[in-house]
Amino acid sequence: MADKGGSQGKDPQEKVPLAQVFFDNIFLLLVLGIVVPTVFYTIWGLFEIASIPLAR
Repeated sequence: MADKGGSQGKDPQEKVPLAQVFFDNIFLLLVLGIVVPTVFYTIWGLFEIASIPLAR
């Protein structure tokens, strides 16, 4: 029997995996691509400043 609607064997009620939803959202990836390095380098910079020995 032929598949109706061209779903090609996929269940229409099948949930989309969370990783696929995450990677399909281009704006979320853009924001994370800006925020993650900014936060990482800010924390790294603060750690470097805190590790400088005090002058006498």
